[in-house]
Amino acid sequence: MNILFVGDVVGHNGRRAFRTYTPELRAKERIDVVIVNGENCAAGKGFTRKALDELYQGGADIVTSGNHVYDKKDVLAFIDDEPFLIRPANYPGAAPGKGYCIYPFKAKNIGVMNLSGRAFMPPLDDPFQKVEDLLREMQDECDIVLLDFHAETTSEKIAMGWYLDGRVNAVVGTHTHVQTADECVLPQGTAYITDLGMTGPWHSVLGVETEKILFRFQTQRPVRFDVAEGPSVYSAVVIAIDDATNKTTGIHRIYIREE
Repeated sequence: MNILFVGDVVGHNGRRAFRTYTPELRAKERIDVVIVNGENCAAGKGFTRKALDELYQGGADIVTSGNHVYDKKDVLAFIDDEPFLIRPANYPGAAPGKGYCIYPFKAKNIGVMNLSGRAFMPPLDDPFQKVEDLLREMQDECDIVLLDFHAETTSEKIAMGWYLDGRVNAVVGTHTHVQTADECVLPQGTAYITDLGMTGPWHSVLGVETEKILFRFQTQRPVRFDVAEGPSVYSAVVIAIDDATNKTTGIHRIYIREE
């Protein structure tokens, strides 16, 4: 089995790139399941019905998120009814949505968890303790388990990778929008990368118009973070899993940059 995990989709340019390259990669890489972080897909922050549907139309099977999941109030109308749209599980218990899903594929059940880090992020519940709760809930139902760890610092993400090594198939980091080059299979068999990177406009600062971010840094005045136009990047990894043993056998990066 090959699972494509795509980094944070930013705005309409990111959605276009996702729709363009995902079908091509499905064929080229023999992809079985597509997971994508969509928390920035609607004008750079949050979800609308239209933006989420474009991800599904582009080939997404499961959509993860992060700290911007509730930035558009539209999401409250549908997040509880979407079986394969998830938000960080360490949000308070009353938060709309759910923190993991189980996706059936052929004879397998694929569990996907979403957690948020706490370093330089909102003060949510401890993700290390929460992942223990999730694994207890999921372990009897899932053949394969993956985690989207939406966190700011490399140290917190690396720590989570080592913490879960041998207990899940993959830990992938999201949130910082810059793809890292440290993809590997850890000693006990968990695929890991610190950050998938973003799928969105690359003539930008993390997807936002460069001029506005420069103005913010130079003046410390607030500006509206508008999504940039122009060519995009597409950032992802492919995680290979043995069908007979359900063990992870490899991970490699995908990075497509339009000119």
